[in-house]
Amino acid sequence: MTRQILFLLFIFNLTLSQAQNLEGFVKSMKNKPIEGAYILNVSSGTHAHSNKSGAYSIQDTHVGDTLRVSHLNYINLVITVKSVKEPLNIEMKEQALSIDEIVVSPEINALKLITDIDIQTKPVISSQEVLQQVPGLIIGQHAGGGKAEQIFLRGFDIDHGTDINITVDGLPVNMVSHAHGQGYADLHFIIPETLDKIDFDKGCYNPEKGNFATAGYADFRTKEQLENNLVKTEIGEFNHKRLVGLFNVLEQNKQTAYFASEFIKTDGAFDSPQNFARVNLFGKYTSLLNNEDKIGLTLSHFKSSWDASGQVPQRAVENGTISRFGAIDDTEGGFTSRNNFKLNYHKHIDDNTYVSNQFYYSQYNFDLYSNFTFFLNDPVNGDQIKQKESRDIYGFKSVYHHSFSDQKREGNWKAGAELRNDQSKNNTLSHTLNRKTTIEEIRLGDINELNFGAFVSLNYHINKWTFNPSVRVDYFDFQYQDKLADTYATLSQNKSIVSPKLNILYSASDALQLYLKTGKGFHSNDSRVVVAQEGHKILPASYGADIGFVWKPVSRMVVNTAYWYLFLEQEFVYVGDEGVVEPSGKTQRHGFDLSIRYQILDWLYSNFDMNYTHGRATEEAEGEQYLPLAPDFTSVGGLNAIHPSGIYGGINYRLVDDRPANEDNSIVAKGYTVVDANVGYKWKHFDVGFIVQNIFNTEWNETQFATESRLQNEVDPVEEIHFIPGTPRFIRANISYSF
Repeated sequence: MTRQILFLLFIFNLTLSQAQNLEGFVKSMKNKPIEGAYILNVSSGTHAHSNKSGAYSIQDTHVGDTLRVSHLNYINLVITVKSVKEPLNIEMKEQALSIDEIVVSPEINALKLITDIDIQTKPVISSQEVLQQVPGLIIGQHAGGGKAEQIFLRGFDIDHGTDINITVDGLPVNMVSHAHGQGYADLHFIIPETLDKIDFDKGCYNPEKGNFATAGYADFRTKEQLENNLVKTEIGEFNHKRLVGLFNVLEQNKQTAYFASEFIKTDGAFDSPQNFARVNLFGKYTSLLNNEDKIGLTLSHFKSSWDASGQVPQRAVENGTISRFGAIDDTEGGFTSRNNFKLNYHKHIDDNTYVSNQFYYSQYNFDLYSNFTFFLNDPVNGDQIKQKESRDIYGFKSVYHHSFSDQKREGNWKAGAELRNDQSKNNTLSHTLNRKTTIEEIRLGDINELNFGAFVSLNYHINKWTFNPSVRVDYFDFQYQDKLADTYATLSQNKSIVSPKLNILYSASDALQLYLKTGKGFHSNDSRVVVAQEGHKILPASYGADIGFVWKPVSRMVVNTAYWYLFLEQEFVYVGDEGVVEPSGKTQRHGFDLSIRYQILDWLYSNFDMNYTHGRATEEAEGEQYLPLAPDFTSVGGLNAIHPSGIYGGINYRLVDDRPANEDNSIVAKGYTVVDANVGYKWKHFDVGFIVQNIFNTEWNETQFATESRLQNEVDPVEEIHFIPGTPRFIRANISYSF
């Protein structure tokens, strides 16, 4: 009887005990911190996410409560709380991807689920195509892999990066006031085998993303640790060769380091060999200190050179002057290189607070020879131009993170500041002949552009609601020293912009999240344009809103859909005869996005993206409001298999509809549908694969422009479609050995 009474008193005491915050760390079986694990207290409904150190703190927790812990790459756990006075450290076991395990957690950016699935199920076959892992984003090559890609997203012809903020591990990729075009984003220094995750979102709703984040942003994350050493070789048509090596240099409990390298050489499908060559070297070191602080060091080197056949005028193909893969001026081409240094320091203050710090430096060189108009301006020598620059980029970013929770409130807030300075020396636009003779210097000068940004953001959870108000402030200082001016002078302008944002989520269940995202963003103008316009329209703003949901209608399917609107104070338009981007007028766009990921079988995955946009210029006359080259409909989809037997493969398509090539839609850029496939087999340490791009050998135009040009034998200029032909059927094979 005494024992029974004591037991009842013990149970009664537990029921009267006040709830407490439960803290701890989430780590892998290899003792590595797991960021982004979702911890749900099933009993009380409270939840938490683990931070970069794996730390979490969840409120309103009693002894006997049930916790459910989930992460896309790990087996879900159900844990009964035995004590709230001691930290509860959670160890998770890795697993093959299973959409069954996905929980739609109350995160502002739940769309990352889509790319998390894609990276594990869809092959990334080249650094040129890592951008296409972003749902709704389409790319086009300008020089077979030499120049940065042309980007299309949400009814934007973003050219090389005017309206999307791109980073790699937080390192900025977009180049302000670039010799070829504002926002130029060359991602070719990524080695695809090192890619781990993609953090992305569409719209201008993230306060950590400033310049160029109008249509959206994408942050590509590289691995902190290799699973295995890897040696890979690839050969294919058009004299294609690729060698890759990934090697663990240090693999200890709290320290890891690896080195990766890549070499590519190809002639392409062009009549005039492309002579393309690229070298990538990449090293990364990560250390978890005893006090849960974390430091990381990244070093990389990239260089690339190529000859390009340039844009092909449609009439020259139709009259038989050249083939689709021919060239009017086959002396086009270029060289580029980039060296990156980045230091991260993650300071763990307590289980609720940490500070992330990043310091970086990049040294960059760029030489590009182009001929868009052939003999329009110079009937004797031709119109070839050279764009050249040498640049140093310095920057830092520091963000303070703090989470809070008690019986009445729960959430987190963060505040950050960042500084970036671009110093571009001898930024050049010149008229050249055969890449050797400089006929005229059109522009030559030094650019010094400074951007300081600061932001504060709050995530506040009330029952099933999450409110996320934030504000960002940016200050720019533009300086340009014109070396062609008769007298020395540094022209300068400065400007500030405030960008408020508000996101609201409603988590109806762990399978459904509804959201409303609103915000103001901006993109900067080229320093040379800014000083020439005496500060007019320096920082055109964008205003946007998304309303949509992330939903698991069945256990093996994830659906995201949204209706969105975006107004832009100033559009950037590509000018082919000068090879530059210039400002235009106001525009508005609205559209509908749909993404579906479905695990048909344990080993078979399907993906489907569909994006519709209606976009127009708002200040132009009726019939002249079309946005040149901006797609109104795109779609990407496919089936991909990863069988336990070791067999894998997939078939994927991408579709772009016909679109206006000029403002009155009198010239049309033809749409296309291209299908790619791959198949392979993994056996022990070996992996053999085959890739076939454009399996149906479709004749398609990868990039297109409405350009006025004149050929050497023509009296009058002609405005028509100039294109770069899409790759014909292209077969290549690879074999790798891991150890």
